[in-house]
Amino acid sequence: MTDRRRFIIDSGRAAIGFSLLPLAGCSRRDFAPPVSTNGTALASVTADLEKQIPKWLEQANTLALSMAIVDDGKLAWRGAFGVRDAASRAPVDHETVFEAGSVSKTVFAYAALKLCDRGTLDLDTPLTKYTPERVIAGDPRLDLITTRHVLSHTTGFQNWRSKKEPLKIHFTPGERFGYSGEGYNYLQAVISRLTGRTEASDCKTFEDGLKVCATDFDAFMKSQVLVPFAMASSGYLWVDAYNERMARPHDASGRQLDRKSTPVDAARYGAAGSLHTTPSDYARFLIEVVDPKPEDAFRLSAGTWKNMIAPQIKIKDWMSWALGWQVQHGETGDILTHGGDNPGYKALTAASISRKSGFVILTNSDRGFEVIKNVVSSAGMRQFLPVVVD
Repeated sequence: MTDRRRFIIDSGRAAIGFSLLPLAGCSRRDFAPPVSTNGTALASVTADLEKQIPKWLEQANTLALSMAIVDDGKLAWRGAFGVRDAASRAPVDHETVFEAGSVSKTVFAYAALKLCDRGTLDLDTPLTKYTPERVIAGDPRLDLITTRHVLSHTTGFQNWRSKKEPLKIHFTPGERFGYSGEGYNYLQAVISRLTGRTEASDCKTFEDGLKVCATDFDAFMKSQVLVPFAMASSGYLWVDAYNERMARPHDASGRQLDRKSTPVDAARYGAAGSLHTTPSDYARFLIEVVDPKPEDAFRLSAGTWKNMIAPQIKIKDWMSWALGWQVQHGETGDILTHGGDNPGYKALTAASISRKSGFVILTNSDRGFEVIKNVVSSAGMRQFLPVVVD
């Protein structure tokens, strides 16, 4: 699997397959915005995006891009471009659903931190205190791994296990950064044990012989985050409505891929990367991050929110990792970011707490990062929210 902490654009891959020239007219727009709170004329920025994105889609052999911009804690603009899939050529709209890839981690981290607020978890209590199951035998360092380590990618686990590389702890937890989907899966399994149920009759074998059984993870996330934040189009399982609303994944040549998430798949990959969502839905979550309301049954306490966005581990001079978020340090202030990289889907979100602004971009192609890079590198977007993507 691709290392999801890197958003490198492979611009050398050939654009093969059908032409996307007809997509130039397939766009949806609304929310013509006023001047941004940071002085950027968003109307000018979005007008340029509406002109350029269809061209960038064609150049990158990418079928669709859908995005939303948040400014001053409000949904300021959203745009949908291209088509859902190569077969139907049905245009995307604001209700079209994409996979968010590892952007999913930001939503799961929020839910995990709320469990810390409630006392179900403690940020710095070893996870082995909550379960008798040991994901690794014979390594006492497992007893050091905490929720904080998982959310800041300092568990010591590799990104994903394989037959060639079974799961192991590669360094003392907390010692340094090492991006890990396995860490998120471990915390998800602990949370499912504490708050949910497991269906022992519905199981599947994954990488390196790992047996995973279905859980009610989708229901848990809906009850804790998605429903309270009015993310009505979001979830972790395939539903019949997606037959008409899903942007299907495509490889670099434009060939459509076939994938439908089951409860067992969600039990394995849900926290790390299988959120299905729309930019409008994710923007509602992003607003809760950049402009938090007072603590309630679902929203974080002020102290936990501050902990979530605070750098936990330094990676480079200009980059750290917080709890569920990468933090880019710039001259104009810190930017929270996260990328998503699933087969056939690429995504990026970024947010500024000080400006109460941000964006989310979702695409349905293995070459989607080429378009995403063009969007965030455009002059207007650099002025609005400068983000480093490679």
